Amino acid sequence: MPPRLKPGDLVVYHKSKRSARPGPRARGVRPACRGEDYAYYVDKFWLVVAVDRKGTIVAETRRGKRHRLRPSDPALRRARWWERLLKRQRFPKPR
Repeated sequence: MPPRLKPGDLVVYHKSKRSARPGPRARGVRPACRGEDYAYYVDKFWLVVAVDRKGTIVAETRRGKRHRLRPSDPALRRARWWERLLKRQRFPKPR
């Protein structure tokens, strides 16, 4: 069941990426079949700013970029209490 989110909630999004050199926050690093690059994911820490009538979630990054997400997206989840505490500097500040 998708999380029931409301504006002001903090969420974590597992964004998948590919590159030749994964960064320090890369998790689940897997090499490509021929070894040219790597597939991995990075946790993104966002703030829910709106939820429309259809249930689409609008999340904002620390730098103000906005993303529209489906509530059933498996990469989206509510931030756990310890993430809100230990990683609070990575979440955007509520306005």
